[in-house]
Amino acid sequence: MPSAEVKQLLDTPSREPYATLLTPVSPMQLLVAVINHVEQVDDILAGFVELGITGATVVNSEGMGHVLTQDVPIFAGLRSLTTRSRPSNQMLLSVIVEEKVDAAIALIQEVCGSLTVPGAGIVFTLPIERVVGLASELDA
Repeated sequence: MPSAEVKQLLDTPSREPYATLLTPVSPMQLLVAVINHVEQVDDILAGFVELGITGATVVNSEGMGHVLTQDVPIFAGLRSLTTRSRPSNQMLLSVIVEEKVDAAIALIQEVCGSLTVPGAGIVFTLPIERVVGLASELDA
């Protein structure tokens, strides 16, 4: 059941009173990196700290090719097509200021090697319109 404060927010045509709580001060991006060599994640996180990126979430994940060839019998014969896929990988999620995106991606490529090589990993960013709970990060 929503609290009275949430109900008031939903009923208020303008969210102006909440804008300072929800809108980042400077443009921010959600950096998503799928790292296929999990042993490299610690080096990436250490590099993030050196860049001033002090928060990230690490999620264990599996690629579609691995899931299909292992868990769906009809695709088991396609295992030869997924020779570069790994049984598992790790996904990094980090909300960072836009000015640090290029440095973060360069760091990931420095640790992992070129991401243009098939099976090396993938990195992409998404713009963040609102964020809650990141105040200490924004103040740093």
